[in-house]
Amino acid sequence: MPVSQRRGRRIMMSDTERDAFLTAQRTCRVATVSSDGMPHVAALWFVWDGSSLWLYSLTRSLRWSQLRHDRRAAVVVDDGVEYGELRGVELSGEVDFVGELPRTGLACAELDEPERLFASKYFGMDTLPHDGRHGWLRLTPRTVTSWDFRKLS
Repeated sequence: MPVSQRRGRRIMMSDTERDAFLTAQRTCRVATVSSDGMPHVAALWFVWDGSSLWLYSLTRSLRWSQLRHDRRAAVVVDDGVEYGELRGVELSGEVDFVGELPRTGLACAELDEPERLFASKYFGMDTLPHDGRHGWLRLTPRTVTSWDFRKLS
């Protein structure tokens, strides 16, 4: 896993802590950029497989359209209310579009695990129902930064 963190190593999450955090959290914020450079940030559900963040996105969303023109994205997953509770992970890199678009459920071995994880995490099911409006984005991060302010005390 790439680590770009030069500062804040004292509060940086270990690989095990990061994986547990990303597995437990439910919502991320995905940042994309329009062709004129205007940023766009939107919340989205995700799953983490230990090396990639999988995003199940509406294929007619602004996010999807922007990623079609520029595959670069940054994603933040964070938690905490009080200062000493703040923790999170920022992942950035380029997304890949995986499977048929939009996703209707055709066999795709690469999506077996992300769809199983997603169905279990968000719907309490063994298999993911497909609505023909969503598609899969995979972000295998080029850079990762993490923080856990609970380590300060």
